[in-house]
Amino acid sequence: MDENHDSAACKRVDDGITRVFQLLGKRWSGPIVAVLVGQPAYFTDLRRAVPGISERMLSDRLAELGAAGLVLREVDEGPPLRVSYRLTEAGAALEPALRELAQWAKDHLPDVSECTGAALDRPRRASA
Repeated sequence: MDENHDSAACKRVDDGITRVFQLLGKRWSGPIVAVLVGQPAYFTDLRRAVPGISERMLSDRLAELGAAGLVLREVDEGPPLRVSYRLTEAGAALEPALRELAQWAKDHLPDVSECTGAALDRPRRASA
């Protein structure tokens, strides 16, 4: 065995993984990108497509994704004035990774109820 080998260096997280999860690991960022993979969307449509997200949080996450070069904001002058968002080439390149993550979740994570967020295999409480 090489005595100059630093075993701690072998166990560090890859810098790329760290950067990806710093951006996409924030709550709501991944689902926003996943919605935009299919096609561009207006702000209101994004809000409907990502249940539970507030307008403020959606706006903040879209700004962050835009600053990272993943999402483009486009203003349709109207009337009415509407703002749509679409993925850049870099954002669209996430599609295969998102598909793989979605498949992994189906294979390895318990199903979650859309309404309650509780695992479906847990017993439901009787309603009053």
